[in-house]
Amino acid sequence: MKVYFVGAGPGNPELMTLLGHRLLSQCKICIYAGSLIPPEVIAVAPDDAELYDSAKMTLEEMETVFRKAQQEDVDLVRLHTGDPSIYGAIREQMNSLDRMQIEYAVVPGISSFQAAAATLKTELTAPEVTQTVILSRTSGRTPMPEKEDLQQLAKMRSTLCLFLSVHKIAEVAQELGRWYGDDCPIAVVFHASWPDEKVIRGTLQDIAAKVANEGIKKTAMIIVGQALSRDIPVSKLYHHAFTHGYRQGSAE
Repeated sequence: MKVYFVGAGPGNPELMTLLGHRLLSQCKICIYAGSLIPPEVIAVAPDDAELYDSAKMTLEEMETVFRKAQQEDVDLVRLHTGDPSIYGAIREQMNSLDRMQIEYAVVPGISSFQAAAATLKTELTAPEVTQTVILSRTSGRTPMPEKEDLQQLAKMRSTLCLFLSVHKIAEVAQELGRWYGDDCPIAVVFHASWPDEKVIRGTLQDIAAKVANEGIKKTAMIIVGQALSRDIPVSKLYHHAFTHGYRQGSAE
């Protein structure tokens, strides 16, 4: 048997990978992130599959289910929201599986920052503006390393995607405004790709009031940076004078 850590994607069942969808549709046992994955995705699992909501479980309780699957010699799908490699807390689960000598594999998924960018119809990188995307969060019950404090990240003025932080939007906007400028564009995407998806655009100066007005306090992605603007330099990639191995430039 094998445990598959499957990225469920951002919420829309059609944004799961084909491999992830197949594994979920055929599984006998599934542990899923119930507080973050919509019912439409869970519904892909067979009607007779044993389903366990990890939001109500401890690591030790998950180990019991892993052992059950091992004893029954059936594969288990550990369904994580977005992509398992980002805030998935999979490391400790893998350590448990190593101790139990249970084989496992990881199936990547589309992250909410990617789904949010798609909803915003934007590139997260921009020629001559920023070529770096930072994925991070603000401190909470899990503290941030000092070197990754929001102020330190803001100094780069790169495109910044913040997970798990919308409840602190006023604090975030104020801190980032010192480095990006109060007129810097920012977007908050609630439930990216879900049926109730909601997009709030603004600047660092007015975004907190807009988010508060919508009553959004969780499950939203924050994206900040000048890459959100359309008024940026044009890429050289398609310029007539730009050559590469597949295209020769034309003389003016």
